[in-house]
Amino acid sequence: MNIGVVGHVDHGKTTLVNALSGIWTDKHSEELKRGISIRLGYADATFRRCPKCPEPDCYTVAEKCEHCGSKTDELRTVSFVDSPGHETLMATMLSGAAIMDGAILVIAASEPCPQPQTKEHLMALDIIGVDKIVIVQNKIDLLSREEIIEHYWQIKEFVEGTIAEKAPIVPVSAQQKVNMDVLIQKIEETIPTPERDLSKPARMLVARSFDVNKPGTPIDKIKGGVLGGSLLQGRIKVGDEIEIRPGRRVSEGGREFWQPMFTEVTSIMSGNVRLKEATPGGLVGVGTKLDPAMTKSDAMVGQVVGKPETLPPVWKGFKMEVHLLERAVGTEEETKVTPVKVGERFMLSVGTATTLGVVTSISKDAAEVRLSRPVCAEVGARVAISRRIGARWHLIGVGTILEGDAA
Repeated sequence: MNIGVVGHVDHGKTTLVNALSGIWTDKHSEELKRGISIRLGYADATFRRCPKCPEPDCYTVAEKCEHCGSKTDELRTVSFVDSPGHETLMATMLSGAAIMDGAILVIAASEPCPQPQTKEHLMALDIIGVDKIVIVQNKIDLLSREEIIEHYWQIKEFVEGTIAEKAPIVPVSAQQKVNMDVLIQKIEETIPTPERDLSKPARMLVARSFDVNKPGTPIDKIKGGVLGGSLLQGRIKVGDEIEIRPGRRVSEGGREFWQPMFTEVTSIMSGNVRLKEATPGGLVGVGTKLDPAMTKSDAMVGQVVGKPETLPPVWKGFKMEVHLLERAVGTEEETKVTPVKVGERFMLSVGTATTLGVVTSISKDAAEVRLSRPVCAEVGARVAISRRIGARWHLIGVGTILEGDAA
């Protein structure tokens, strides 16, 4: 299963994932230089339980219990999706939210709650439909007991009336690895592994894509492009033929259109483990015979992968039911959300795809949009709607696709 790690920039999301998994998910050179997450980071962790120690001391990720030295029993392996918290990277966070089964909302005790992206990320989880949430009150090693308790009540006030109202709040220090046992216990109690349907045709949302070849690799040793994401249903095996939609843009006879791509699965990786078959839950890297130039630098994010002729339609525009928030979230001074206008441009997030949409017509509680880049989606799919306010896009509402205009 996939657990999202979300929250305001610099509140300790990546440090927390490292404390639980031993993996530092910021690997991109620009991320290391700037000290913030820019792309979605992935890390797997296996939760374990000591058969002899009482709760919560029994919960750990170590194979030997830190308290009594006993061999621990495996509970389950989870995949963490580490989302960037910086305000300009909201689209990346939304694409990650599409593959989350539950979420950890990280709130630093060293700053007043809520910060702008704390609000925005919680609202995004609500819009995408992620309602299994554990709240982490991080950086408690920097404050006094009284200040931590005061901050705890700020969190309680902030989440009142939201999907996180009944979420457990776990005080931790990710840097010092304090209270990780309590956090694992609360994740186990709050975020169950969802039921998956293996009988349905395979469907995977692409959240990352890579060229794994090093510069100078001889042509006969070049490996095909890799698609990273999570299976929603069904199973994919090495050797399977897969279809990718919307596919690639093709120019022919003076017109442009999008053409689905077909390729073969050559390998499947989960973390550092090579698999013969992938099933839903967790994050996988699917090796293909695609030209790696097509998959480098996350170029395939937003594509949908599946068994040929089983994928949803591709839309160049659609009509959606629109529900606007009262105020735009993520701004210092929360701006009142005004009604949608014809000709207005929105940033729309559908699954892991992000595209620009221009409103062409409006009817009661519905709007028709023309897309700059087509999306592959079912009728009934949820759409996160962001409007440009000042210099960046802010979440202002949610849509549901009612009908589409086929690409």
